Amino acid sequence: MATSSECSYSYENYKETADWLLANTDIRPKVAIICGSGLGGLADLLDNKKVFPYDKIPHFPHSTVQGHKGQLVFGEVNGKQCVCMQGRFHFYEGYNIATVTYPVRVFFLLGIETLIVTNAAGGLNSEFKVGDIMLIKDHINMPGFAGQNPLCGRNEERFGVRFPCMSDAYDRDFARMARETAQELGCGSFLQEGVYCMLAGPSFETIAECKVLRMLGADAVGMSTVPEVVVARHCGMRVFGLSLITNKVVADYKSTEKANHEEVLETTRMRTEDLQNLVSNLVAKM
Repeated sequence: MATSSECSYSYENYKETADWLLANTDIRPKVAIICGSGLGGLADLLDNKKVFPYDKIPHFPHSTVQGHKGQLVFGEVNGKQCVCMQGRFHFYEGYNIATVTYPVRVFFLLGIETLIVTNAAGGLNSEFKVGDIMLIKDHINMPGFAGQNPLCGRNEERFGVRFPCMSDAYDRDFARMARETAQELGCGSFLQEGVYCMLAGPSFETIAECKVLRMLGADAVGMSTVPEVVVARHCGMRVFGLSLITNKVVADYKSTEKANHEEVLETTRMRTEDLQNLVSNLVAKM
């Protein structure tokens, strides 16, 4: 029996899912976008859409979180064919890491070359404001420190090498293009850059945990994204990541503020249009 950290799917499972999708749409995307909490509106950018609810796709997991629709949307952004995940999968839903990352390997078999990941995150950096958009330049994989790495178990050479490099996980050329695009769109004043730290969730962080994460060099904290990025890089995809800073972490024992999911969703509603414009213009340049 596979442990929670081992790959519990065969290459054939991934291929069956990819083949089913290819048989049911004529769209052949090179870019995939994973939408974070409340950011499913990114899929509204797509023209000529073909929508597949997760529960209709062979072997595909189901999303259970508020703010995650649970469907795969194929279409075009500025003439570029894309596929968009409206809703991702998380540890805290009870899924193991193989399930959390299942779609990324399917994307690889669909012919995806670039993965764009978005998430809602708490701001650890004192310079960040609620509503800022952070370019992810690097990550800290806390579940990975505890042995929850999606590449644990037998390596499947058809996806990638046994020991993939992660020092270049986030594509620097895309980051440069994003900074230029943000200036063109007038978004430069709230575009930040930093390190994203993933915790398993679903509880928000304690004050002491936030202080530790700051000491480790994290600028933002969330409950997703990193496993997908690790698998995408294992498969040789280029990765670009954005965090929407939806709340400031509570770092003072005298504070009466409390982190909550409703605040996360409200902030994403405020900033959705800016994030959509940034992503769509960036895709056009890729």
